[in-house]
Amino acid sequence: MKSINEKLSILKKKLDGGEKITIAIFGLGSVGCYLLDYLVSLADPQLKLVVVGRNVEKMQQDVNIIRTAATIRRQMRSEIVIEGNCDFKDVTSIETVLRKVQPDFIVNSSRVYSGLKYGSISWNNLRAYGIWTPLSIRFAKNIMEAYAQVGCQAISINTSYSDAVIPWLKSAGKSYFDFGSGNLNHLIPRMKFYISKKYNIKNLNEIDVTLAVSHFHDVVISKEGHPEGQDILLNIKYQGKSLDFDKIELLKACSIAMPVDQKRNMMNASSNFEIINSILIALRENKIIKIHTPGVDGEIGGYPVIINGENSTASFDTSIWSLDDMRQANRLSIYKDGIEDISNGSLFYTKDLVTKVKNVFDLDLPQEVKFKEINSVAQFIIKNIIEPNL
Repeated sequence: MKSINEKLSILKKKLDGGEKITIAIFGLGSVGCYLLDYLVSLADPQLKLVVVGRNVEKMQQDVNIIRTAATIRRQMRSEIVIEGNCDFKDVTSIETVLRKVQPDFIVNSSRVYSGLKYGSISWNNLRAYGIWTPLSIRFAKNIMEAYAQVGCQAISINTSYSDAVIPWLKSAGKSYFDFGSGNLNHLIPRMKFYISKKYNIKNLNEIDVTLAVSHFHDVVISKEGHPEGQDILLNIKYQGKSLDFDKIELLKACSIAMPVDQKRNMMNASSNFEIINSILIALRENKIIKIHTPGVDGEIGGYPVIINGENSTASFDTSIWSLDDMRQANRLSIYKDGIEDISNGSLFYTKDLVTKVKNVFDLDLPQEVKFKEINSVAQFIIKNIIEPNL
């Protein structure tokens, strides 16, 4: 598997040479549909957008409405292609698509159990999302196995719980995604809203937020407006100068009303879009752009990352905190999400989560889940937790 910097260099040459850039979206549920719409809205004739899934008829309907709406807006400049009959349970099926499509970007927005926000079950019962990691990784590992088998060189982005999924793949010695989307990215706009009002800053894009935190704190801050006793790593600047603010007051202001249905996936799709668009802008215009992404380079939790279009590199932003400081903060954060460790190919739940699952669902959750046990544990969770609680 090539490094992310090697992949960025390859992409840079294709962009400069005017070649088509193929973005493959695996799974056209709500996240995939929003993402496709956002990418189409770039009105970029250099982009070829490929949607991959099993149900051709449904995908065709979704593509039809996105294409029609974009044409009304006079933005329909990108090619859209449907690759159907791809079974994400079957590695060979995924390999066939990758060989045919030869993507430059891959976005995994597939879900093992579609149409359900897992947090609707876990948050009130467990106050921890980490229990769902075997489900989140189930199709992701198949996609990356196929990726490795065909020698794919695409920049890869995972959508579901990348804080733990990407580290688990790396820990098991498997090919792993370059970036994750979502989570801490959902907090940053809320923080900008507060700072904009406090300092009367009209342009939200001029507010520079740097944050290192895992999925748990996205949820608890977004829902309840507090950090659950942890001093999260947060810095906010305007025109290069750090701003003073009351962190507790700011986090409280982050708890704003949001829909609880699939409209929430606009945020996750926007995080995917930001990664892709930031890379394209940085490489095309030789710019330096900061993004926030969970699981990058197989690290647990979420981190600020610098995309440097001048030399086609991606690196952790350590201008404020060291990588070790960010690692430690993220491990403390994800522990509250029910994950104690990811090492030697195994995911280790916290004893507290195992106890909660026993008390709430009367189930014996294994504290250690080996990589080879992912499918069986995922099925166990579906059968004994998801289906009885729908």
